[in-house]
Amino acid sequence: MLFLAHLLAGCAAPQTAALREARPADLPARAELTSVPFYPQERYQCGPAALATALVHAGVETSAERLVPLVYLPARQGSLQAEMLAATRRHGLIAYPLAPRIEDVLREVAAGTPVVVLQNLALDPWPRWHYAVVVGYDQSREEIVLRSGTTRRLVMTWSAFERTWARSRHWAMVAVPPDRLPATAEEERYVAAALALEGVDPSAAHRAYATALERWPRNLAARIGLGNTAYAQGDLLAAEAAYRQATRDHPQSADAWNNLAQALVELGRKSEALAAAQRAVALGGPRLPRYRATLQAIDSAP
Repeated sequence: MLFLAHLLAGCAAPQTAALREARPADLPARAELTSVPFYPQERYQCGPAALATALVHAGVETSAERLVPLVYLPARQGSLQAEMLAATRRHGLIAYPLAPRIEDVLREVAAGTPVVVLQNLALDPWPRWHYAVVVGYDQSREEIVLRSGTTRRLVMTWSAFERTWARSRHWAMVAVPPDRLPATAEEERYVAAALALEGVDPSAAHRAYATALERWPRNLAARIGLGNTAYAQGDLLAAEAAYRQATRDHPQSADAWNNLAQALVELGRKSEALAAAQRAVALGGPRLPRYRATLQAIDSAP
């Protein structure tokens, strides 16, 4: 046991060392989200407990017990990250995986968002996987505060936390409403999270795409996604507007022209639809057969 403790103490914590050397000037010295709820975990059910903590804080009415069927896998006696992300989307929220940086975890907490993290509380040959929720930190003490297991306020040093977190390849996520960007949102990562939400809840994804476009107004995937989610909800005029803006910002996007053509023909504007479909075919690309099918369907429409 002494040898094992020595191994744990001796593991490197490079991100902690980097933060110690250069404290981010714009990061508050300390923060703690005392209002974040606490759900003591049942045996092997840290996933539902951690996720309930994040979802309820984000405004969802749920509980750890209600989340068990969505995320707990009895055969594995635990929850996989994919289930945690998918269950978040089922509740109409953006499931945003953070970049693998402890500074990003601290920034989300400073902005008022608890962070779900995956730790290995043992060593790699004998893993003990565990979900917890970061709710606070103190830079001067180099401490982090978690809702963890049956402990409402578990305090760990940054270095101890980093070592256990690194064994999950620094996996962390936040659950945020689709009308709010995470504090550390990166363009490609956030739009990918909105796209993942689209297949589950087009209405929520529509709001997420609009949120993305407020920050990154020329993002093609978000603009087309805005059109696609409007189309899925039967709002052809909004879909047309989004696709048309996409063609203005990205005139070489065959996808934008193809989707615009589909919206126009359904709006009864066949001549405009034909012109857009022809433009998509002329631009070509890997989805050329689809563009040709759109053009043929429009051409044969009454």
